[in-house]
Amino acid sequence: MLFLNKPALILLGILATGIHAWLPDGIRDANQFNQSIHDAPGNSTFSKRNLPGFDKIRGVNLGSLFVFEPWMASGQWNNMGCGPYKSEFDCVVGIGQDRADAVFQQHYSTWITQADIARIKSYGLNTIRIPLGYWLFEPIIYWDSEHFPHGHVAFPYLEQICEWAAQAGLYVIIDLHAAPGAQQANQPFTGQYAPNAGFYKPWQYDRAYQMLSWITEVIHRWPAFRTVGMLEILNEPSQDPSVTTGLLDQYYPGAYAAIRAREAKIGIGGDQSLHVQVMNTLWGSGNPETFLTDKQFMAYDDHRYAKWDSSVAVNKNAYIADACRNNRFSNWPTIVGEFSLSVPDNVQWNGDWHPDSNKDFYNRWFAAQIIRYERDTNGWIFWSWKTQLGDYRWSYQEAVAAGVIPSNAASINRGACDGF
Repeated sequence: MLFLNKPALILLGILATGIHAWLPDGIRDANQFNQSIHDAPGNSTFSKRNLPGFDKIRGVNLGSLFVFEPWMASGQWNNMGCGPYKSEFDCVVGIGQDRADAVFQQHYSTWITQADIARIKSYGLNTIRIPLGYWLFEPIIYWDSEHFPHGHVAFPYLEQICEWAAQAGLYVIIDLHAAPGAQQANQPFTGQYAPNAGFYKPWQYDRAYQMLSWITEVIHRWPAFRTVGMLEILNEPSQDPSVTTGLLDQYYPGAYAAIRAREAKIGIGGDQSLHVQVMNTLWGSGNPETFLTDKQFMAYDDHRYAKWDSSVAVNKNAYIADACRNNRFSNWPTIVGEFSLSVPDNVQWNGDWHPDSNKDFYNRWFAAQIIRYERDTNGWIFWSWKTQLGDYRWSYQEAVAAGVIPSNAASINRGACDGF
C-alpha cells in the first residue's frame, strides 16, 4: 500500500477562486501535480466528457469506505471503537481525534483492497462509484464544531483506489455523498446523525462549491484519477420542498459553474470536461434542469429501492412486475446509481422472502431490474460491493458467491421479464 505514513499538510494557493487546495506531503511534487492526464498511462480508451467506451455502465458502489454507514458493517464499526455511536461525527467526538484518525486509517487500508478491484473487474463490471464526505477537503471544516477523520488521512487511499481502478480499466464516478450541514436529517450517510437538514443555506452551498472545485482539479491533474469521468454534486437531497430552499435555483447552477470555472482555470475543455451528475426528477426533489442554463455534459442519478416503495405490493409477482414495467426514463443521460435486492424489513426474514430459500426469486428479480435499467438508462450501479450483514441482498460479491448474481454481469437471465 502506498503512502502509509501520516502526511503533513501543504497549502497551495489557488488564486482564481480565492481558496486553498491542500496536498499530503510526499504524494506529488509540483511537476507531477501539473502533469496533464493526457500523459498518464492507460488513458487512451477514456474520455472525461464521454461516458465510457462500452455499451452500458455496470458497476458497484464502494459503500462505507470513505463515508461509513454503521448499519452496513457493525463488526468493523465496533472493532474501531465506534460501536456506541451513530455516525462518523459522533464517533470522532466520542473517541477523540487522534484515535479516530488511526482507526479510520486502518479501515481505509483494509475495507477495499486491490484484490477487491480485481474481482470487480473479473465479474464483468466496468464502473465503481466512490461516495465521499465533504470533510475530505480540510480547509472548509470548522474544527471547533465539526468532527470528522482528517481528510489528509483518507486522501492517499482515495488516490490508491483510483489508481487500482485505472489499472484495471474501470470507469470511476466520484460522489459528494455527504454535504456540509447534512442534506437529510438522521441519516448516517451524511457523516453525522443531524436532527435537521442544515445544508440548504447559501454559506453551506459555498463550502460545497469549494470542495467540488478542489476535487475537480485533483481529478484532472493527478494521474491516478485518469479514469474518473463523472462528479456527482449531491447524493439524495431531501424530498421535502419546505426544507430544500435554493437547491434547484442556487445550488445546482452554482455547483455546475464552480466545476466548469475550475476546469477553465486549468485549461480543461472539450472532450475532457467532466460529466456533472445530479439526482434525476424521479428522485422527488424537483426537476434538476429547471434552472440550469447550461446543461452541457450533465448526467443524472436514479436510485430505485422497491423496499421502501409503498406502491409496490409485497409479493414476488409484484416485485418482478415492478422491475419489468417501472419506467425509469427521466432526464438524460441517467444511471441507476443505487439499487439492491432487499425487501421490506417486516418480511425480509420470513420464509417466502428468506435469502437462503428463495435464491431463484432473487436471481430473477436482479435480472428483471437490470433488463429495465439497461433499457431505460445508461446503466446501473449496485449498492453495495461489500457489507458485513450476512445478507447477499445488499452485497454484490456475496450475491455472486451465492449464485444469485452471475459471475459475468452480461450473462443475466434475459428472459426474466417474460410474461410481465
